Amino acid sequence: MFEINKTQFGLFLSAQRKEKGYTQKDLAAKLYISDKAVSKWERGISLPDISLLAPLAEMLNLSVTELLEGKKMDKDSEMNAAQVENLVKKALSFSEKPETKDPAKKRKHLLIFAACTAAVILEWLACFLFQNIYQALYYKECIFTMQILGLFFSAYFLLKAKEQLPHYYDENKISAYNDGFFELNLPGIYFNNSNWPYILRIGRIWSVLSAAVFPLVSLILNWLIPGLWKIAGFFVLLEFTLGMFVPMYIAGRKYAGSDTADKKYDI
Repeated sequence: MFEINKTQFGLFLSAQRKEKGYTQKDLAAKLYISDKAVSKWERGISLPDISLLAPLAEMLNLSVTELLEGKKMDKDSEMNAAQVENLVKKALSFSEKPETKDPAKKRKHLLIFAACTAAVILEWLACFLFQNIYQALYYKECIFTMQILGLFFSAYFLLKAKEQLPHYYDENKISAYNDGFFELNLPGIYFNNSNWPYILRIGRIWSVLSAAVFPLVSLILNWLIPGLWKIAGFFVLLEFTLGMFVPMYIAGRKYAGSDTADKKYDI
């Protein structure tokens, strides 16, 4: 049975961290965990979550095998280490439970995104057909920016975002969420599986409205109130703050640690 020596792991991690010039706080920030968790690892009290081993090894310029063994591999055993590395990575991937997505929900999200994209295209056509409404180039840029960002975020929230967070989010106070190219940081809010469904729902609703509805409303308002385009940038900023970040902050505070989070929401 493959077991990790916690003490050896902690001493090795501490030495490699110091060699790279990182403090415990630096390492924690890059992994989006608390520095207390790093301290526990280095003291041999606990071990990192299995999903953190690969990014931790990469940060310290180590292989996962070296990290698990608590020592650097000899150059003479490089080929053997590479083989072990592949086996370890496979073991890590098999040990993680893949997220099961509801096929019906997935189809629904695809249809919503497709409808959102179609609405944006129709609004672009309206822009060219009614040039007198989009008189100012600045106004066009604000509307197009709003739509492009809305499509980008809706593609992420509807098609790629995870329905559940890794369990270490529930065990640590983490105020930032990172998923590859996407990062969400809400100071004072700790992400967990109690408030994440509500934050995710707000992101989905906001992104669809930003891409398909808000620009249309802005178009109508500019037609009714000539000259409104002069403060279009202010409305775009207002939409981002009041439309997404404020509701997410409220939901994050309200449902943090709740055991009755309703994960069966419509969107």
